[in-house]
Amino acid sequence: MKIMKRTYRSPKVYVEEFTPNEYVAACGDSGVVYKFKCDAGDGVYGSVYEETNGIPGLQTGRRGDTELAGYSDGWLGESGFYACNKTHEAESSNAFVNGYYCAKGDTKNPVSVIVWKEPRGWWQPDNIHCTTNLDKDSWETAKS
Repeated sequence: MKIMKRTYRSPKVYVEEFTPNEYVAACGDSGVVYKFKCDAGDGVYGSVYEETNGIPGLQTGRRGDTELAGYSDGWLGESGFYACNKTHEAESSNAFVNGYYCAKGDTKNPVSVIVWKEPRGWWQPDNIHCTTNLDKDSWETAKS
């Protein structure tokens, strides 16, 4: 019978530093903040319509034309919309939609815009802001 001697070895701890190779969102981190200028119409009042059917161009009338434009599907705001020419900061989770700005309510020459529906209170409708810069990738951004 062979007797084995046991020796005491102190426990060892190996620590590795965590280095992420990608951005990891923290709690409460909602993403990107877009910065854009509300410039549709350069201060001239007009109407704003949301693109609702995916067909290029503004179709607001009952027959798919602009003849009966007014308080129909896609109409977003009172005809007194005008650009505030301010730079706004909006969370990427806010409502951005494609739409059209019609100077002085004239639907014959709509201008393509991106519409930001600025949330207000549950008791008030969203505040509407429009930009003619349709390339969202070119907008300045910040991390929220």
